[in-house]
Amino acid sequence: MSKIDFQNVHTMVGADAILEGNINLDGGLIVYGKIQGDVNTKGPVRIARTAEIVGNIIASDIHVGGTVNGNISVNDRIVLGNQSTVHGDMIYRRLYIEEGAKFSGRCDLTGD
Repeated sequence: MSKIDFQNVHTMVGADAILEGNINLDGGLIVYGKIQGDVNTKGPVRIARTAEIVGNIIASDIHVGGTVNGNISVNDRIVLGNQSTVHGDMIYRRLYIEEGAKFSGRCDLTGD
């Protein structure tokens, strides 16, 4: 499995941060803290093991290491890490689920 390119990641939510509200970006996002709101970006999203997002996520691709309570929609790939938990529906082109990941929801393959 190839790694997600985080070259265009310019925004980080620190481990001690709790953000309430929606986030709209053009570039990528790395989350170590908590977000209560939707995330909408044209870039990649990385959710660290310590992170939690309560809201829907739209991105180019995503790697989940922590917890997401919401729907995920990406143009390319979703990676669920071995300690991740996702409660919500996922729309993707490619899906990778590592052993130990927890997921409840619906999976839909996006068209070209």
